[in-house]
Amino acid sequence: MKNWTVAMTLAILVSAGSMLVAQKSETWAGKISDSSCGASHDAMTEHGKKGTDKDCTLMCVKKGAKYVFVTGGQVRPIANQDFKDLQQFAGDTVRLTGELKNDAITVSRIEKAQ
Repeated sequence: MKNWTVAMTLAILVSAGSMLVAQKSETWAGKISDSSCGASHDAMTEHGKKGTDKDCTLMCVKKGAKYVFVTGGQVRPIANQDFKDLQQFAGDTVRLTGELKNDAITVSRIEKAQ
């Protein structure tokens, strides 16, 4: 009986821990940008004409900048730079879901903002 009680207690603790981890996930509205430009791509011009935010973000990342997320006037680093949808949504306004830890966001989902 004692082993059963210990097993049930462990199962309850594991379940509670899983719920706590799931509760850390947050969703924000904002824009995928790059660490060189941050919140504004206004300085980006090519051959005298302004490019799109997407073009600028992709160009800057190709040159070594990192993806960032701009929301509420803050520019937050993205921890998982290899997240598959970052390139697709570069420069776009999105709804981003992830975990904020040490001022950086670990992305778990990105979708186009409506």
